[in-house]
Formats: sequence, C-alpha cells, structure tokens
Amino acid sequence: MLQTALTVVQVFSAIAIVALVLIQRGKGADAGAGFGAGASGTMFGARGATTGLSRATAVFAAIFMLNSLLLTYAFKQNLQQDSILDAVPVPAAPVPGSTGAGEIGAGAPLTMDAPVPAPIEGQQGVPVVSPPPAESQSQP
Repeated sequence: MLQTALTVVQVFSAIAIVALVLIQRGKGADAGAGFGAGASGTMFGARGATTGLSRATAVFAAIFMLNSLLLTYAFKQNLQQDSILDAVPVPAAPVPGSTGAGEIGAGAPLTMDAPVPAPIEGQQGVPVVSPPPAESQSQP
C-alpha cells in the first residue's frame, strides 16, 4: 500500500516537473522583456512568473528526490535475499559412459584422473621439469 502511494506521488511529481519546465520561458526571452518587448503580454508581469515557476519547479524537484529515496528504501525492504541466478535451471550432469545423441562429449567417459600435460620448456611462468638422471651402470 505504501509503495503504491509513493509510486503515485513519484509519477505526479515527475509530470509536474516536466509541465513546469515546459511552461517556463528560456533565458533569451528575459533579455527581450527587459527592454519592454512583450512585457505587457505576460500574465504575471515581466519578472513575476519566472520566480513563481522556478520555485514550484524546485519544490517538485525536492519532492521527487526525497520520494525516490523513500521508494528505494520501501522496495529494498520487500526484496528477497535470493539471487537471480537461483532461478536459472541447472542441467543434470551426464552419466559416465552414456552415449546420448546431441550431448557434449557423447560417448566419452567422464573421468577425474585426466593426464596432466607436460610443461613446455622455456615457457614463462612454468618451471622446466627435467627427467631424473639415468642410473649409470659401471663396468668393473
């Protein structure tokens, strides 16, 4: 209920900010009004509308920002601690020795004792493994 009310206030304040910004005149219009051009055509006078609309925009902007923080807090309280990755289905592991069509590595047995590749001589970061010295047979 609180989240719905805060969301309605958020939408209303966003619409109000957009409307107030569109109603306001740009800075270029003030330069012409300062010399008397168009000052009599305004409803609030040459400077009256600018301050009122600017203050209303600032008030709605403050409401929008505070409401954004309240919405974040309200939705975080209802957020479950589950990860999005918990919803991803995990495929079953293939049975060793099975030959299913379309399986990755079909027909190959799954073993954990795979041979370790020998390091390449001179490769950076890998120690060079040399074979053990052969036992010499001495002739008496």
